Amino acid sequence: MKKILVTGGTGFIGSHTTVELQQKGYQVVIVDNLSNSSADVIDNITKITGQKPIFGKVDVSNKEQLFDFLKQNQGIESIIHFAASKAVGESVQVPLKYYRNNINGLINILEAMKEFKISNLVFSSSCTVYGQPEKLPVTEQSPIQPALSPYGNTKQINEEIIRDFVKVNPEIHAIALRYFNPVGAHPSSLIGELPLGVPANLIPYITQTAAGIRECLSVFGNDYDTPDGTPIRDYIDIIDLANAHIAAIKRMEDNKQKQSLEFFNIGTGNGLSVLELIKAFEEATGVKLNYKIVGRREGDIEKVWADTSFANKELGWKAVVPLKETMLNAWNWQKKVSGIK
Repeated sequence: MKKILVTGGTGFIGSHTTVELQQKGYQVVIVDNLSNSSADVIDNITKITGQKPIFGKVDVSNKEQLFDFLKQNQGIESIIHFAASKAVGESVQVPLKYYRNNINGLINILEAMKEFKISNLVFSSSCTVYGQPEKLPVTEQSPIQPALSPYGNTKQINEEIIRDFVKVNPEIHAIALRYFNPVGAHPSSLIGELPLGVPANLIPYITQTAAGIRECLSVFGNDYDTPDGTPIRDYIDIIDLANAHIAAIKRMEDNKQKQSLEFFNIGTGNGLSVLELIKAFEEATGVKLNYKIVGRREGDIEKVWADTSFANKELGWKAVVPLKETMLNAWNWQKKVSGIK
């Protein structure tokens, strides 16, 4: 079994990717500092796959902690690096937290790859690197725009760090996946998106409002230049997103890369407005949402969706889960964690 390190592996994307990796025969080693997740996730991953991942409570921005853990867990061939602070709004308020965590964490991971002879890296990047694109949909050749938030800026800086690093370390290969908006939950309802405190993403806000945990859903702005005035995003199912990481790992394992750092857009290719997503949730679940329009949120962009043809062709990967199924999975997960029958 090939051994793979997943940083931030108890988080939303990390846990779903761990499940898919284990189901495809990889041995997964997880490090996570549990700042926005719970160790219970490990038990639920084990319930789904019948296999318990190796777990270490490790903060990747602490180099000594990371290296000590890796000395105990030799033989890792690839890393999928999720561990990072990730709330756009919070990053505007506390920028130094984002620069410290996200940039230091990556530098430590790259140093560890050199030290422990780990060949392949999949980096969790973001469509925020495109800022507000002048042309839609965005391709991998779309210009990188000045970031609208410190979070987005850390993704841009980290891509540049990886580019400079692999240039002088040809034995190391990297793929940066620029995700659009991950949503949904595992069909088993054993894992899903469970932010600690106030959610930073739209779907947990929707499901928590539907569950009565939050009285009202705030829609940030209805005066954007879009058909209904609300921002447009490309919402991708979490299982589709998880499988893109496996496709990226396999590309490097099979030596199919055309250069030592590649970029892929990971989305559905369809843009949905906030109000369209609310309507899709209501139609899929039969639950009416209480929402109100409020002012715009700093750091938000107006509209973005992906051209995924390059990823479809080169990775042999495509988003396939229907939106209705995604909404139902998210709602079933929320009901389970909230004890709603």
